[in-house]
Amino acid sequence: MADDVTRVLKPPSLKLNASIILKLILVFCWYLMHLLVCLVHIMASLKKWLLSYIISFGLLSKYQNLQLDMLNCLAVVVDSEEATDTRKIKHLLCWLLTMDIKYITLYDMQGLLKKTLGNDLMSLTKTSTRSCSVDDVKTMASVFQMEKMTVEILSLSDGKEGIAKAASFLCSKYMKDDSVSCNKSEPAFTESDVANALNAIGYCGPEPQLLLIYGPARCHLGFPPWRLTYTEIVHMGSLRFMNYGAILREIYQFSKKHQNYGT
Repeated sequence: MADDVTRVLKPPSLKLNASIILKLILVFCWYLMHLLVCLVHIMASLKKWLLSYIISFGLLSKYQNLQLDMLNCLAVVVDSEEATDTRKIKHLLCWLLTMDIKYITLYDMQGLLKKTLGNDLMSLTKTSTRSCSVDDVKTMASVFQMEKMTVEILSLSDGKEGIAKAASFLCSKYMKDDSVSCNKSEPAFTESDVANALNAIGYCGPEPQLLLIYGPARCHLGFPPWRLTYTEIVHMGSLRFMNYGAILREIYQFSKKHQNYGT
């Protein structure tokens, strides 16, 4: 009787042990795969970091002569928490000036760059259009035209205000045309209609070909989307670790790419 009871109880115990071992193997494989991915990411980051410093010291000649024919406008998006570091932002502008970038668009969500850089850039400009003041610093875009560079400063409010004014413009135009023709039909707005409306209200600025993002987020943080039609977006990491060679590397890689815009 005792042997029969042992035979009955033994198989479930073996199945239970096999299930636990299988789970342990799966967990081990998961953590091993996660470790391998982390190691690959760390090695790639170290490779980029070393290459950036080598470029900064001018040891690679191919990065010294940049072809900027395709780069008419460069946009820089800065996280609002890092936008308070005006010294870094000014340093970045100096680097871009030495690279012969003609048009630069700076953007942060809360409009801190307008407050901190507005007066400093105003003192360097020969002419300024739509320049910001204390009253309209949160709602108005600023374009500062200097001798060798034009700097435009945007914030999230510019995108919201632009969309609202464009919608109001299209609505008023539709109501006017509809009252003249006396045809009650549903409006059908096309992409060109929206672009023309934005241009009419003064919110259709140059489209950047390359957008650099500084901060933890890997997105454009509300940059006006109608100006990102064919823009290449690159995440640059934290502004605290901004590197001259990294900017040169990204601009060089962009200059070597072929963009097929279609027909």
